[in-house]
Amino acid sequence: IDTVRVVVVGAGVIGFSTAVCVAEALPFCSVTVLAEKFSPDTTSDGAAGILFAAQFPDISVERQRRWFKDSFDHLRAIAQSQQSPEAGVMMSSGYQIFKDVPADPKPYWSDLVIGFRLMTDRELERFPGYKFGQAFTTVKCECSSYLPWLEKRFRKAGGKVQQRKVSSLHDLSDSYDLIINCSGLGSRTLTDDPQVYPVRGQVLKVEAPWLQHFIRDGDGKTYIYPGIHGVTVGGTRQEDDWRLEVDDGDTRSILERCSRLEPSLSRARVLSKWVGLRPGRRNPRLERELVQPRGRKVPVVHNYGHGGWGVTLAWGSALDALGLVRQCLHEMPPQAKL
Repeated sequence: IDTVRVVVVGAGVIGFSTAVCVAEALPFCSVTVLAEKFSPDTTSDGAAGILFAAQFPDISVERQRRWFKDSFDHLRAIAQSQQSPEAGVMMSSGYQIFKDVPADPKPYWSDLVIGFRLMTDRELERFPGYKFGQAFTTVKCECSSYLPWLEKRFRKAGGKVQQRKVSSLHDLSDSYDLIINCSGLGSRTLTDDPQVYPVRGQVLKVEAPWLQHFIRDGDGKTYIYPGIHGVTVGGTRQEDDWRLEVDDGDTRSILERCSRLEPSLSRARVLSKWVGLRPGRRNPRLERELVQPRGRKVPVVHNYGHGGWGVTLAWGSALDALGLVRQCLHEMPPQAKL
């Protein structure tokens, strides 16, 4: 087969994971990652990157389990290898606590993480007002290390990287035979998808090396995630909020809420503050379509809209997208490959 020119739009965790999967699995493809922003300036860079997920309403649980399992197994293997510190991937144990017993006390991924169990009354004693909890070990993936590590892996597989703003997918159809859209919130304008909306997240990095375990309130708004370089504390989930500046009110609220769960945090030094816009969507969009700008049919594979679960689902979504790419190549007329 002649070289198939593939472009991946977006250099966050979804974009680079997909680019690596395609470049490594399909050596006859020449893969380019095109994006306006690269690490450390992507939404992924601020993510705490701890693996667990909410359930999307309209995607089969089997498919969501596969995304989760593929991502977990991929990252767990890195965490347990020599690459762990360079890739920014580690194992992390802790608690998810609830003020009321959740509708689903065992989430769909409970058997895919390690040692999932319900918390005992004795463990819950330290969290007044919380009635129920889950304890488990999962993976934490810090994108400020992981994205440069993935980029290195991508270049080793022959991938090319180009920084520039993409204003329309149609503009790419002259230079590429297949387009993979991993533009996150950018898809709102790039593919005219009104279903994608920002979910603003503000987090702080603090210095608290004595903290060893994560704690997350089941409502998803208050969390403490010890990492390799400091502890990430958060957060906010502000829908349709486009503000990228740090909000001092949010900073105070985060420190106050987290100190209630972990009083010693009031002694921690704040190292940095960060804001990002998660690509919210009722369900992620992982499908293919043919676009026909200027008479030439170009297949597009969409992989975006993972909300706050991008790191959790990136590798599994990338493998799914790779399957869609294979289907597109299979159906491509021979002349399209010239």
